[in-house]
Amino acid sequence: MTFDAEVLLEGPAVDAAAMALTAPISFWGGVNPKTAEVADPRHPEYGRCIAGTALFVPATVGSSSAAAILLELVHAGIAPAAIVLHEPDAILLLGLIVAKEMGYRTPISLRLDARHFAGLHGRAVSITDSGRISAD
Repeated sequence: MTFDAEVLLEGPAVDAAAMALTAPISFWGGVNPKTAEVADPRHPEYGRCIAGTALFVPATVGSSSAAAILLELVHAGIAPAAIVLHEPDAILLLGLIVAKEMGYRTPISLRLDARHFAGLHGRAVSITDSGRISAD
């Protein structure tokens, strides 16, 4: 299974386990910036850790503070290895832009239609720096 995703923000190639969220998430209040765990008890993936995963996000729930949470995850070295969004989220991506400007290694960020997400969950994926996603 291979898909060509649109690169939103450049980053290194990745080999990681795919974590496909089954519901929209708010990084502000929805992700613990100290543990990288889904912190919203109402979220289906509550308690799961997103650190080091290829995180597939069907939608985000807006908050201008989402960028700060993602920046904290990058700073702490516990950010996802890649972030794949159904639709670009400028506020969330701002956290990666700021992290990159501060000299941190940032995950690649991509756009891919969410209809492909469920088939990738839990699988080992390889993501090239040009946006090709391959699953075993």
